[in-house]
Amino acid sequence: MKKITDERLQWKNLQHIRIAFIVQTLGILSILGYELVISGMNQMMENPLWLVFTVTIAVMAFLHLGISVDHERVKASPKTRRNGALGVLIFFSILIAVFTSLQNGSTTISGVLLGVVIFVCGGLPLWYIYSLRKRQQED
Repeated sequence: MKKITDERLQWKNLQHIRIAFIVQTLGILSILGYELVISGMNQMMENPLWLVFTVTIAVMAFLHLGISVDHERVKASPKTRRNGALGVLIFFSILIAVFTSLQNGSTTISGVLLGVVIFVCGGLPLWYIYSLRKRQQED
């Protein structure tokens, strides 16, 4: 099988992949919607398609971060923007940890654990955006 070198055919192939992805996502959402209506939210979230859908959305979000960084108009220092975003992330992680531990039936450990999870889940995209901005500034 020969590699496609014509740019028009490559573009057409990417459009076909995009259409297939849209159809696949609509199919997954239809199955999950049917499961939600018939069995309820808990049963829908136990379906393996829920995991596939969640991972797909997370991967798409990370892929779109690279595109959004390339189209930024503000040319501030990546370190300054990282430090500001890190401060906001730390503030919200601590705030959520405190409010979670103060709720009835919740322990301090669960609040701290939730705060750490939010910090890690927010820190990974933050680090990725910082590395993209730094690389863009070096180029």
